[in-house]
Order: sequence, then C-alpha cells, then structure tokens
Amino acid sequence: MFDTEILLQDTQEILGAVPVTLGMALTIFVLSTIVGSIFALVEYRRVPVLRELIMAYKIVFKGVPMVIVIFLAYFGLPPAFQFLLSLLGINFNAHETPNWVILVIAVTGCIAAFQSEIIKGALNAFDTGQSDAAHSLGYTNGQLFRRILFPQVVLTAIPDLTTSMMVIMKALSLGFAIEVVDIFAQSQLTAALNYYYLEAFVIAVVIYMVIAYIVTQIADRLEQALRVRT
Repeated sequence: MFDTEILLQDTQEILGAVPVTLGMALTIFVLSTIVGSIFALVEYRRVPVLRELIMAYKIVFKGVPMVIVIFLAYFGLPPAFQFLLSLLGINFNAHETPNWVILVIAVTGCIAAFQSEIIKGALNAFDTGQSDAAHSLGYTNGQLFRRILFPQVVLTAIPDLTTSMMVIMKALSLGFAIEVVDIFAQSQLTAALNYYYLEAFVIAVVIYMVIAYIVTQIADRLEQALRVRT
C-alpha cells in the first residue's frame, strides 16, 4: 500500500518543518499565556473600564474564525505598522514584515482570549481562605503569590494549557493560506511534487501524534512535581 522509499524521502522533508513549527508554537504559547494572564488578573481584580474592554476583546477573538483574523492581520498589520513607524520617524519598510511574524501575532491574539479564560478559571478555583491564613502567618503579598497562589493556579491550569498547546499546533496549519510553511504545509508541498498524498499526510499525522505525546508527558510530569510541592 505504501512505497517505503517514498515514505523515507517524504519523512525527511516533512521533518525539516518541525523545528520551525515548534518554534512558532512555543512563541505563541508563551506570548498568549502572558497576555491571557494579564487579562485574567484584570478580570479577577475587577478593574473598571479595562475589564469591559477585555470582555469585548474576548468576544471578538473567540467569535471570529481564526483564518479571518489571520487574513486581517496579513493585509492590515503591515500598513498599520508603517503608519506607526512613520509617526515615530523610523525609516523601516513594514511591508517586508515576514509572514511568519504576522501569523504569530494573529494566532497569539486569538489564543490569548482562550488562555485568559483558563487562567481566570484557575484563579477562581483558588480558595481565598488560604490568603487569609497566609497573611495571618505574616506572609507578604509577594510571598503569598510565589509560594501559594502561583503554584496552585499553574497546577489547576496545566491540563487546559496542554490542550491549548495542541490547539496552537493545529492552528498553525492555517498559515499555509499566507505562505507560512509548517508541518501540514510541508506535507502538502511534498505531496504536490510526487503525488503521494496519502503517504505525506500519514507522516504528518504521525509527527503530530508524537508531538502530542511528548507535550502530554511533559505536562503530566510537571503536574506531578507541582502536586508534591503543594
């Protein structure tokens, strides 16, 4: 059913896209988690005005299909960057912004809305009675955050954050629409050259499954380590 020689050849070519895909995925995960955490803290603290703005942001980015956001970023970000740079007097052609940068920004904007919900849920799950107990023992707010709140919030959020990482991996496949080559795009390009589409996509599936397994194992070990500490 499968041509072994073609499988080996296609595997080498498709594996070449793995480092780029993982690099973009990790960048998006870190940036979206940071932005999402800030949003979640604002909502958790019920900061006036900012809270309403963040709620509107989440409605937009959770409701609009990600591929539309990617196209809006592709056609809209370079002119916007060029306008801002001209105001600052910086001589730079923003229209030469790499497509992968635009993809990272677009996907980060979308995923941050979901990361915010994950972090907010973890914060709401925290027992505020522990804060009172910590303060009664002389803990400062910084000590409370580092030793009690942060580890428990991370522990609660790990399963959903793991899922987010895999959602990001799959979302990057939309980058092919703006000529960003990830694992999926590379499998399409490879198959287009030799017409062995089944082999190329099976290889892509296996690679995605291996990455998912590794991410899950890392998350499980991190969760176990945090449970021991908390």
